[in-house]
Amino acid sequence: MILHGYEPVIGLEVHAQLTTQSKLFCGCSTTFGARANDQTCPVCLGMPGALPVLNRQAIECAIKLALAVHNDPVGQSVFARKNYFYPDLPKGYQISQYEQPIVGPGRILIETQSGDTKTIRINRAHLEEDAGQSSHEGHPQSSKKSYVNLNRGGIPLLEIVTEPDLHSPEEAYAYLTELKAILQYLGICDGNMEEGSLRCDANVSVRPVGQEKLGTRTELKNLNSFNNVRRAIQHEIDRQVTLCSQGEAVAQCTLLWDVDTQTTRVMRTKEDSHDYRYFPDPDLLPIEVTRAQVEAAAATMPELPRQKYERFIDTFQLSREDAARLTVDKELSAYYEEVVAGCQEPKTAANWILAELLRDLKQVEGGLAACPIQPRHLAGLIQLIATDVISGKIAKEVFADMFQTGDDPELIVERKGLKQITDTSALEAIVKQIIESNPDPVNEYRNGKTKVFGFFVGQAMKATKGQGNPALLNKLLKQHLENQS
Repeated sequence: MILHGYEPVIGLEVHAQLTTQSKLFCGCSTTFGARANDQTCPVCLGMPGALPVLNRQAIECAIKLALAVHNDPVGQSVFARKNYFYPDLPKGYQISQYEQPIVGPGRILIETQSGDTKTIRINRAHLEEDAGQSSHEGHPQSSKKSYVNLNRGGIPLLEIVTEPDLHSPEEAYAYLTELKAILQYLGICDGNMEEGSLRCDANVSVRPVGQEKLGTRTELKNLNSFNNVRRAIQHEIDRQVTLCSQGEAVAQCTLLWDVDTQTTRVMRTKEDSHDYRYFPDPDLLPIEVTRAQVEAAAATMPELPRQKYERFIDTFQLSREDAARLTVDKELSAYYEEVVAGCQEPKTAANWILAELLRDLKQVEGGLAACPIQPRHLAGLIQLIATDVISGKIAKEVFADMFQTGDDPELIVERKGLKQITDTSALEAIVKQIIESNPDPVNEYRNGKTKVFGFFVGQAMKATKGQGNPALLNKLLKQHLENQS
């Protein structure tokens, strides 16, 4: 992406909440939605003398991510204290990692808008505890006070940091989509941005085309959806290009994205790493990730979205676009494979899921998990079409009934009497009646105005209440229209 002679350079920092039942350094629950400050203890409240105990499952999650991004995590990893003062950080520091993160350099492949594959380098992914949550509205004295909820304090996060390899808002969106899918396939993060399970910060700078040195960067925060990430990055690129074009300097700072106004505002001047005064946490021993641990994790690794995407193209002969849409969500890809197993019609199954099912699921709270149509029932519907029991048009009527009732398609077809008419003699009688009743359109067709054929098809489908076999009706209509004897 080039804008007025400037190239954007983007790096992303994603905080993924791990799917552990307890916090990173204590036994408090990580369940979302509890009453404020109910899920706390002396450790996550930062009480004097309380000591952290590392959650082993969080280490296992980090190892899985390392394998997914082609990194070998064997070796030593160290926790550090990141020092800063804020009301939602009761200890006055955050336990994180700095010089020796658990996941080192790796890579993720994305699809660009042109259809090419691009490698995005991962700089690191480190474990850290989340801070608490400050609340400024909705409380009895919000006009005078801010409130702090420490339920989030201590929740385990993996912060995944890219190299500055992204050069457009669209590439950032593609990367986030791929990363979210990887995390969900691994089962280590649910990706729910509404509940704060996945949060993204974007570092943005611009530089003249051809220049190697990076420009001054700003950091964008408060990006609560992938679409807002895309919009905020584009807004910041435009702002920086305007400043640079006018000969003005870009100030290094942290910006908040305002969803309502679609603009940014300065949150604070940007700190550098030395401002946090990192030093090894004296209460936590170094982690030694062993080869045996990595091999054990490798044995449990699922098929990842990129692998599934390539398999869907090779095995099911799907288009790249359809394969991408079906594999971006773990549950959707599993649903699709179950439908295909039941009907052996992979392309037809993809069409029904992507066009009909996903359209209607937009109206259902809970999405695919609350889908009223079981995969075997959708497979059954597709088989009814393939075996000429019902037409494609009638199938849409059956599908709508299935979505409302969850019933088996065969039961619906029997109950409503929707079986397709394939009796040649019965259809021929209908065709003859239509031709005898419409002499003028018949003459038009026989005089070369073949577009009128659609009129006859419509009349035939109306006469059969949509149950006439379309291919057979077309054949009979042509035979009788072209037979002038």
